[in-house]
Amino acid sequence: MTDLSTLDPELAAAVEMLPKIAFSNLSETRTTFESLMASALAGLDTSGVELSILSAPGYEDEDPDVAIRFFAPESAQGRIPVLMWVHGGGFATGTAQGADPICIAVVRALGIAVASVEYRLAPETPFPGPVDDCYAALKYLHSNAVDLAIDPDAIAVGGQSAGGGLAAGTVLMARDKGEVPVAFQLLDIPELDDRLETTSMKTFVDTPVWNRANAILSWRYYLGQSYLGPTDATVSPYAAPSRATDLSGLPRTYISTMELDPLRDEGIAYALALLHVGVSVELHSFPGTFHGSSLIAAAVSQRQMTELIGALGRGLNVSVPAQCPEPFRVRQELDH
Repeated sequence: MTDLSTLDPELAAAVEMLPKIAFSNLSETRTTFESLMASALAGLDTSGVELSILSAPGYEDEDPDVAIRFFAPESAQGRIPVLMWVHGGGFATGTAQGADPICIAVVRALGIAVASVEYRLAPETPFPGPVDDCYAALKYLHSNAVDLAIDPDAIAVGGQSAGGGLAAGTVLMARDKGEVPVAFQLLDIPELDDRLETTSMKTFVDTPVWNRANAILSWRYYLGQSYLGPTDATVSPYAAPSRATDLSGLPRTYISTMELDPLRDEGIAYALALLHVGVSVELHSFPGTFHGSSLIAAAVSQRQMTELIGALGRGLNVSVPAQCPEPFRVRQELDH
């Protein structure tokens, strides 16, 4: 049994109301995620924000087109920065629409655009499909910057959980291909390392929302039937960025981790590896939290969102409000 004695009291009060996530039953897990996101989206206020559905050509014009939910402030003038956002869900669940609340919150807080990518999910589409979708979306944003009224030199790439891993892989691809300059990367509780050897991954076997068992299945879904496990030397760093041996030349980075999250140590290790090669990194490890705890109304959740949006604003050189808006309606519903 994992010791949860350091859990934030506000979060502890809501843990029992959270849905159980078991990747061993993927169909049920997807239904659970859909239900949770439906709650978050119900009655979502979109005032002041314009939504367009874009279609990017698939990777190297061979894969299917990639849908992008493109959010922009109604009052935008001239070219504005853009965040390409990648939703979480263990590589196998979730939708771009489920990330609407955080996308809208970012647009309102910073006055920038947000492009939310509908990448294909594993196991139906294993690596490299999902990260190729993300790179195709990034290339499309850069190539169509004039029509979209965005600044091609102020593109950030970010994501949450598995989306954070996909974001990191996409940024590595962008550096190596040299086609799209990425100004900033934002990795929120990222899933980066298939080897599952960190202390946090070995310790947090039954933590709320995410645990070691889910992580094992998540990587097996993503890396496909040919995956040989943590000792598989053929795993690409575009799939598992922690395996990258060269992190030089990457953009300024923000990484957040949660204290009681199996993914905690791989996020911290990635931040240190970036720092060791001269990449400017801001790293926050939030006390008393667990993977996905930002869904719960708590002071630490508000601080996490405020600091995340603040780091993004600084990374893109735009003004940052003192306190950022609450993006998730589901938090209040969980509280009751």
